[in-house]
Amino acid sequence: MAAAVNGNNHGMYLSPQFATQDAAHASALIRDYPFASLISVDDEGLPFVTPMPLHLIEEAERWLLLGHCAKANPHWRYLQTRPTAVVTFMGPQAYMSPSVYPDLARVPTWSYLTVHCTVRARLIEHFDDKDRLLKHLIHDHDPAYEQQWRGLGDDYQQKMMAGMVAFELEVTNLQCKLKLNQHRPESHQAMHAVYEAGNDDQRALAEWMVHLGLIGAAKGES
Repeated sequence: MAAAVNGNNHGMYLSPQFATQDAAHASALIRDYPFASLISVDDEGLPFVTPMPLHLIEEAERWLLLGHCAKANPHWRYLQTRPTAVVTFMGPQAYMSPSVYPDLARVPTWSYLTVHCTVRARLIEHFDDKDRLLKHLIHDHDPAYEQQWRGLGDDYQQKMMAGMVAFELEVTNLQCKLKLNQHRPESHQAMHAVYEAGNDDQRALAEWMVHLGLIGAAKGES
């Protein structure tokens, strides 16, 4: 798959005002919020969900997500039997009060940024391939740990690797939803001010409002 964002409702309801066709937005969210939910179908036909961090590799013709789970977790068996799955990434999210509007005939809602990927799974079995995958995840989250991991010895590493199942998830369909009240410009300045003064998620949403051009970068100019 080329790095293209699909704006249809396959997999997630996506109204036009919140859809983005810019793959860079999806990439940024995946890298900044890599703790995802991998969703498959179990042997009874029900959804089976495993939360896990994933590493994104962007190649010219396709995107790959790398991850692993414990061997005791049956999820890898479901991927082996039914390779098509869904991965969701939730970026910053926060309540939006109707107080951001200049009039009273409004209702509250929720702002959020999310990426949904349809993927095709391939299990990774060779030790060296698993090792490369772990290097990516260690580099993403704790680069200083790599030296400690190397110092644990081959026997320990082999034992740890035997207790996990690694996989590569090729993205076959990608949706990115940026729900920031784009269609209500009369709310943007007050909404940005509230979020800018809020918690980490709210401040991140405020930054995205600027990034998307919903509000000016200089002193909150609209």
